Amino acid sequence: MNHTGTIRHAVIDSPVGPLLLAADDTHLQVLEFETPAHPVKRGAAWRAGRNAIIDAAHRQLDDYFAGRRRDFDLPLAPQGTEFQRGVWWALADIPYGRTISYAELAARVGKPTATRAVGAANGRNPLSIVLPCHRVIGANGSLTGYGGGLPIKTFLLALEGALPQAPALL
Repeated sequence: MNHTGTIRHAVIDSPVGPLLLAADDTHLQVLEFETPAHPVKRGAAWRAGRNAIIDAAHRQLDDYFAGRRRDFDLPLAPQGTEFQRGVWWALADIPYGRTISYAELAARVGKPTATRAVGAANGRNPLSIVLPCHRVIGANGSLTGYGGGLPIKTFLLALEGALPQAPALL
């Protein structure tokens, strides 16, 4: 889906640092950390300021961080390839408080042998937190890379009560 018209953007404060929100008049398109691993390209249509979508996202993020929200109810339009969007939409099906492996995510999108490609798409998710890429972990339970950094991934999983258990020692 390609956007049309002006993209408004604003930075909000959060417990994980400043977050950039960007939306047209109908869909949230970007939720990005202060120093993203893969920043979304800014185009000529980008203008500073807020709109109703950004305001709704801000309220829902505040509720999420306060423990009052487990799911987001926002119109979303992430910009990417068909494959990337398929991976990103699959993230929305990972329940709050749960984690899955990259291999499981690959199986969910019908590409069980494409774990690396799925991992790469996951890493380019332009709607972090809302499309919960932080809930994808290594097959051994390790907290592998995260676009916002591992401390933020750890914080989000702890907030949700989803930190993987360490293996028991024999």
